[in-house]
Order: sequence, then structure tokens, then C-alpha cells
Amino acid sequence: MTDFLNAVSSFVWGAPVLVLLLGTGLYLCIGLRFLPQRKLGYGIRMMLEGRKKGEGHEGEITPFQALTTALSATIGTGNIAGVATAIFLGGPGAVFWMWLTALVGMATKYAEAVLAVHYREVDSKGRYVGGPMYYIKNGLGPRFAWLAWLFAFFATIAAFGIGNTVQANSVADAVETTFGVPHLWTGIALAALTFVVIVGGVKRIGAVAEWLVPLMAVLYIIGALTILALNFQQVPGAIALIFDSAFNGAAATGGFAGAAVMAAIRFGVARGIFSNEAGLGSAPIAHAAALTDDPVRQGNVAMLGTFIDTILVCSMTALVIITTGVWSSGETGAALSALAFNTGLPGGDLIVSFGLIVFAFTTILGWSYYGERAAEYLFGPKVILPFRLLWVAGILIGAVANLGVIWIVADIMNALMAIPNLIALIALSGTVFAVSRAYWRKQAE
Repeated sequence: MTDFLNAVSSFVWGAPVLVLLLGTGLYLCIGLRFLPQRKLGYGIRMMLEGRKKGEGHEGEITPFQALTTALSATIGTGNIAGVATAIFLGGPGAVFWMWLTALVGMATKYAEAVLAVHYREVDSKGRYVGGPMYYIKNGLGPRFAWLAWLFAFFATIAAFGIGNTVQANSVADAVETTFGVPHLWTGIALAALTFVVIVGGVKRIGAVAEWLVPLMAVLYIIGALTILALNFQQVPGAIALIFDSAFNGAAATGGFAGAAVMAAIRFGVARGIFSNEAGLGSAPIAHAAALTDDPVRQGNVAMLGTFIDTILVCSMTALVIITTGVWSSGETGAALSALAFNTGLPGGDLIVSFGLIVFAFTTILGWSYYGERAAEYLFGPKVILPFRLLWVAGILIGAVANLGVIWIVADIMNALMAIPNLIALIALSGTVFAVSRAYWRKQAE
């Protein structure tokens, strides 16, 4: 069964899906005339203004809280272990392809948020709900209701894997390694903390994410920048190595087995998408709840998620690994990141451990909302309380269980989520372009 699931995972995350993800992003970039990249400064201004609630605007959480809720789900183990794995398998050149994936993904994330706000609904409880299932249903019409249902089904299952059990297991591993606390006790504490937050719905999740995500991201970046400052002489060489390896491959050295250009592209793109989730359809579920009067304003805030996640946080991890020279040590995953931080700064491995713990916890919070909204679409509001109880139980199971098969199934569901979402993004791209043009014409008047 494991071999079969691994084969399915390799297929669904193979070249066709990766090309579809990148191709959709590139198509949207061209159609938008590279608007997300050109308007990066405007997006930052909208983000800072978005810390305040807009009077009279419809929604549940501030635009900034929507961004941090989405970031809470995306900034996670992928930023620490995923980057290290990409370098281990694809060489330093994988980092360049991660950057390229992020720049293209900014347009994808922008389009997702625009459509999420444009086609969102109010449920029977008075909550603003949206995301791919709603813009498929309302944008493409009743004939495509089955596609919306498929997305919600895949998202519900994926949430319990990538957003729950495997994150709980990562936290339990990190706590046991760092503090010697048994997995079960970590699972109980994590389940209790999660329940206290998610029982308050998206408003409480947004309030926690608004403070916890920026705080941990800033602390992690400061730790990485300290190491880079101490190794500043190696930084130019590291950047040169990234660009050289991206187009020429990386030769075997130390414990590194060597990697061809195709390996750098494959693992850089795959880990980049895994890290920032652009195109998977998860983040627009959070952005649909934003207090905003215009889809384009929220789109400009949403695209910052990809920039912050990959261009900032992932780059910090990658540069520390390469400048400290441990990228060819033969280590991989979180162990490689911990080795790099500890090599660059005595006790630096604690930065990685705390980063893993906090990032994984916030991922659990963010994905609880994604899974809840997807389950509500399938079964109605009555499923919300049972879902939350099941979510907390999943954390306990994840903390103590062997998750080999669950991880593979979650990986497959993630890829399957992307396909209905990408179809909708392409089919509704005309709406994204038209709404964007209208907004900027109005701004110019």
C-alpha cells in the first residue's frame, strides 16, 4: 500500500501538475501585466492600513488578520525542513527555482484572493465564507458544482494530514529532542491550546495569528540575519553558487551526492509551492473573511503572503545553510537547518526548534479554519462543532502515531486540491483582469 501511495504521490506531484501550477502563475502574470510584482509597495501599504478595521466594510477579520491567518498556515515546516530538503536533493540551485516559483506565485495568490472576495457568501450563521469552492460554484455556474465539491472534499481530507496530524508530530518531535518531554504530554498541551483558539472561530484565530506569526517570523529572520552578518564574507559566494547551480547543476562534494539542473528545477519548484501554497486554493479561504470593500485591495495584501513566506523566510533558511558550508554535509530536513544555525551561532539550533514548534502550531490553527470551511461547504454549518472536536482529537493522534501513510495521503490530497482551483483560476481569469483594470482606472481618476 505504501509503495502504491508513493507512486501516486510521485505522479500527482510530477511534471504535469508542477507545469500547470507554474504555467497558471505565468499566464496570470502576463494577463495582469506583472501587476502584483509592480505593486509590491502598494501591497505593503495596504497591509499596514489593513491592521485597522474598515468602518462599514463587510467581513469578519481585518485584512491584516486575513493575511496573518493565511501565513499561519503557510509558514511552517516547509520553511525550515522543506528548504533544507530541496537543497539536499537539488543542490543550492533549487533556491533560485524556489524564488522564481514565488515571484510567479504572487500573481496566483493575488488572483485567488480577488476571486475569493468577489464571489464570497454569507452562511446561515452570518459568517462570510469563500474560497475555491465558492468561486467555482458562483463564477462557473451550477454545471461545475461537482468541481467545487471535489475541491472541498480534497481540502477536508488534506487538512487532517498536512495541517493537523503531521504538524502535531513535528511539534512533539521538536519538543522531545529539545526538552525531553514525551510525545503524549506535548500532544495533550497542543490539543488544549488549539481548542481554546479554534472554539472562538476565525476571529480568535485571526487575533492570535496577528501577533504570533509576525513575532515568530521576525525573531527567526533576526536569528538568520545575525548568522549572515557573522558570515558576511560568504554571502556573495553563496548567492553566486545559487545562480550557477540553477543552470549548471551542482557537483558531488562532501556528503552531497550531486544534482543535475533538472533536479534543481524539480525540487526547487515543488518545495517552493509546498512552502507558499500558491495555487493550492487554501489561502483564499482566509482572505474571503476579510473586512474589505474591494477584492483588489485584498488581492494586493494576499500576494504579500507568497513574498514573505518564500522570498524572505525561506531565503533566510537557505542562505544560512549555504553560507555556513553545511549544505554538503549529507544531512537533510530539519536536521540540516539545525546544523546550519548551530554552526553559524552557538545555540542556534534552538532557533530552529522554537521555529518548528511555533510555525507548526500556527499551521494547525490556520488549517483548522480551511478544513472547517471546506467541511461546512460539504455538510452545512451543523458540522462545525463535530469538526472542531475531531480536529483536536487528530492532534492527539498525530503527536503519538507513526504517520508514514498519512503523510503520503495528505501529499496526494494537496495536489488534488490544486487541480480544481487551477481550472477555476484559468476559467475566471477574465474576471480577475477586468476587476483589476477597473480598480486601477478608478485609482487613477
